[in-house]
Amino acid sequence: MVTNGPAGRRAVFLDRDGVLVVPEFRDGRSFAPTTFEDFRIYADAPEALGRLKEAGFLLVIVTNQPDVGRGLISPDTIDRMHHRLKEILPVDRIELCTHTQREGCACRKPMPGMLLNAAEALAIDLSASIMVGDRASDVEAGRAAGCRTIFIDLDYANEPKPSADWIARSVSDAANIILGEGREREL
Repeated sequence: MVTNGPAGRRAVFLDRDGVLVVPEFRDGRSFAPTTFEDFRIYADAPEALGRLKEAGFLLVIVTNQPDVGRGLISPDTIDRMHHRLKEILPVDRIELCTHTQREGCACRKPMPGMLLNAAEALAIDLSASIMVGDRASDVEAGRAAGCRTIFIDLDYANEPKPSADWIARSVSDAANIILGEGREREL
């Protein structure tokens, strides 16, 4: 049951690529890695997530992976990648959408389905939670679920800058904002 009040737990929802995982860049645009060999977690992610976990937040990765639906990456490779994330990062849950944008599912960001699924499973208070992402669709999903939002601005070419509650430059910067240790830059 999703709760909105003191009975629910606080969570930080995190996009995967560009937030926790180093994306591949081509022509100023960001792409998810498609091989396990190219899958690299940002060096600052374990420490940043460790601090959030110590502060009592549940940590949930919410990731669109349409390359699985397109047949460009195998489900086994995604499973290996996510197993690696769980080995290195103190995450409580990974929500995955493999649908393409054309399929119009309720779980693919900017729809809030993955956040709602995790909130239901873990008794999360969405109004006390934060969505961290590097794309407008992440911010839109967080807002649609009733969360506050942090946009990690990696200066992607031809990407809209969303109206988030805060702007960060990395997952460490986002953790500082969440924990009140950083300079908050409200829009």
